[in-house]
Amino acid sequence: MITEKSVGAYKTISEVSKKIDVPSHVLRFWETKFSQVKPIKRSGGRRYYRSEDIDVLNRIRTLLYQEGYTIKGAQKVLKSDLKSNLDKSKMISKTEPVENYDGSKSSKEINLINGTDNKAKILKILRESEKRLDEIIFRLSK
Repeated sequence: MITEKSVGAYKTISEVSKKIDVPSHVLRFWETKFSQVKPIKRSGGRRYYRSEDIDVLNRIRTLLYQEGYTIKGAQKVLKSDLKSNLDKSKMISKTEPVENYDGSKSSKEINLINGTDNKAKILKILRESEKRLDEIIFRLSK
């Protein structure tokens, strides 16, 4: 039985190719044309894509194949999307005090825009919280 990788796991080029229904050679070509696509390359040149990369590739696919943009047009749209998202995040970000598991106070920046970058941050925070809860449960069980 084959299990799916977790949401945050890196995907190979063949997995991404199947997921977004675009040949691998096209994904490699898009890397050269769109600076927003930056897979991690390991030894031997093997590519690993993050969920953010996959989201960008899906957006590129939609712009080129469904909306009929040229590569130059899609590049402009992606740049304006990025600028728009940065402007929104600056307006909506705020800092809130947070109580740590040990009782100390700290502040964390809370970004209220729903985006892939935020999903990764939230996932990281949840994983850290899970570790902290495990520590607390361990200490309490002594």
